[in-house]
Amino acid sequence: MSITLRGARAVWTPGAEHAGDIHIRGDRFADTGDATGEVIDVSGCVVTPGLVNAHHHLLQSGFRTLPGTRGVAMRDWLPAMAAAYSEAGIDGSLTESTALVGLAEALLSGVTTVADHHLNWRTGGGEHAVDVAEGVARARARLGARLVFVRGTAGDGPDVAATGADAIAAALAPGRGGVTPDGLVQVAVGPAGVHSDRPETFAALADVARERGLRRRTQANEQVDTEIALARYGRRPLELLEEWGWLAPDVTVAHLCDVTDGEIALLADRGVTATHAPGCDVPMGWGIAPVARLLAAGIRVGLGTSGGGSNDAGHLLADARLAMQVSGLVGPPLAARDVLEAATAASADGLGRPELGRIAPGAAADVCVWDVSGAADAGTADPVAGLVWLSPGRRPRHVIVAGRVVVRDYRLVGADEEELVRRLAERVGR
Repeated sequence: MSITLRGARAVWTPGAEHAGDIHIRGDRFADTGDATGEVIDVSGCVVTPGLVNAHHHLLQSGFRTLPGTRGVAMRDWLPAMAAAYSEAGIDGSLTESTALVGLAEALLSGVTTVADHHLNWRTGGGEHAVDVAEGVARARARLGARLVFVRGTAGDGPDVAATGADAIAAALAPGRGGVTPDGLVQVAVGPAGVHSDRPETFAALADVARERGLRRRTQANEQVDTEIALARYGRRPLELLEEWGWLAPDVTVAHLCDVTDGEIALLADRGVTATHAPGCDVPMGWGIAPVARLLAAGIRVGLGTSGGGSNDAGHLLADARLAMQVSGLVGPPLAARDVLEAATAASADGLGRPELGRIAPGAAADVCVWDVSGAADAGTADPVAGLVWLSPGRRPRHVIVAGRVVVRDYRLVGADEEELVRRLAERVGR
């Protein structure tokens, strides 16, 4: 199967821009087209790589704007959300319903890869963990998105966490490296942070990651994380992560709102990648990561939305706009192309997936077509920068994942959006 995107006003990929055609053969970008393949007219459009949401909590897509969860301290937010999950009952039916909505929202806003940091589990062993993960994987398969399932913890003991992570990896992506041969599913591990997980749990998940070749992810230096680390251990979170062996090139750390110059230097020296999540941290009052300082130190910084319980939306391009707008409050302002790179190639690099987030021959054929011919984009001197500056909440006209059209003319190809919404409403009771 082949596709040619013909006549783009602009084609942007990190470090390069041009106008004209894009060719896809199978699931990869190609130098030339196939005369027998599909041709899609993209005149009047900007074409970008598919966006990569490096930090989401898809479960929270069913628990947005809950009473007592907006603009509160994280120490109050965490138990309020946990109570809502417990009342609903966490199982594969809940995770499938929430992931269907979360992934649909992602695709309809141009996100082709979602890293789902799943932290909350019902008491149970590896079999229950696989049920929860497979619910998310079924949603992915139906809609056609790429999924990175992060077996996280929020207080699990080391044996439970390790058993669950190993069972999930064996079920979803059994080969070493934790990525399926088609690249559509990846498994990683990730404690919530030093505020909830003990060193023994970090060590147990590191063992699984080492044995299976999985990436590692965690969260650090948000409000409650720093408070609890100081109270419990007398040290800051990144000091503990360094001691526990969790600052390394295979680790990505999300949030990093409150970091010192010394901590930034440490992260850079250890080769850690970072994920910025302003759509969560800014409205909740939990801080702003100093992205320009991280970049200046040589740290690769991706972009994530975090979950619907704090962000409410899963629109990564809107969060790229927010990242750009608030950056000047904590350092030099970021440019539009900086945040576009964060939302594509930099996020992909943090997942250990250099084939994603780029348009180049041989790269994975994930692509978004953004129509910029309407009134909301009129008058722009720079249509690429305008993707971020103009039209907040814009949707892509077409989205392609692994060479397959999954959104066509603003509508999902693999599912009826209204049916997904009804299904979630029935499952969570609202």
